[in-house]
Amino acid sequence: MPTPHRCDPKLFEKDLTGQVIICTGANSGIGLETTRQLTSQNATVILACRNEEKANVAMKDIGNADKTFYIHLDLSDLDSVRSFVDTFTSKYDRLDILINNAGVMMCPYAKTKQGFELQIGSNHLAHFLLFQLLTPILIKTAEETGKPSRFITVSSCAAAACNVPGMTSTDPEIDFDDLNWEKKKYDQSAAYAQSKLANYLTALEASHKYESSKLISASLHPGWVQSNLDQHVISNNFFGNMLRKLFLWSGKMINAVDGAQTTLFCILNDAKSMESGAFYSQLGVYKEKDATKGGWPIKLPNPKATDEVASKLWVESEKLVNP
Repeated sequence: MPTPHRCDPKLFEKDLTGQVIICTGANSGIGLETTRQLTSQNATVILACRNEEKANVAMKDIGNADKTFYIHLDLSDLDSVRSFVDTFTSKYDRLDILINNAGVMMCPYAKTKQGFELQIGSNHLAHFLLFQLLTPILIKTAEETGKPSRFITVSSCAAAACNVPGMTSTDPEIDFDDLNWEKKKYDQSAAYAQSKLANYLTALEASHKYESSKLISASLHPGWVQSNLDQHVISNNFFGNMLRKLFLWSGKMINAVDGAQTTLFCILNDAKSMESGAFYSQLGVYKEKDATKGGWPIKLPNPKATDEVASKLWVESEKLVNP
């Protein structure tokens, strides 16, 4: 059974007092465990979530009441993204780290409020807009503290060809001619892969646009994590739960604490040791065998994930979120 990558315990001894962090989807899974660890190190974490009730349950579970705060964010609505940023900037004058963590996975075809296919709309475009609107305060914080702020986006091994039933076995690509699946038959796995590739490309292009002395950008694969994210892949019934237990036993699936390790590494690792724009990966079900063991960082095994595509996607995304 393979052993997941885990942070050096010394990273968890760092004092984050005064730092302000936003984490989308922080009420469950790796977002919850990431928030739990960061608040234990005295950071203030904003839980950017759609469901206030679930966010309150999560904050009660975490326990650091003076370190966790909820602001409503619905990633299927760009107006909600703008409202979130307005609320945040009215309350806080610094932002050290933005963690674009939330996402939907291989769901049936649906559209966001603005008419985008749900996976590219929520996983990529809404998070892209969030990052764009918060970049000024990230840069301002870096200038005031003398330390680079960080932009962390949770991508997936699905940004490359995978070797597991139900996931794309060919190299994903960005279909600029039909980003929203309006011309071709909908493939929920390929749509998910496209959105996760877009996450990687956003962090890559951000590293070209902003000096690493001001902003460190990183994308990551957290591992195949036991969470409710895979509800459209594995049924939430007796047989589905048995299958999850089998994957956990085999080491292909990991728990949320191990799933949060790559995010935490990208946040806590010394800035001088970070490679802005790089891809940090937990164990993965990559089709390319050498990549399955992961690495902090590794080269994403997708030849279609180029600088040129990243630049083009940035331009197109700006047009879509700012019509």
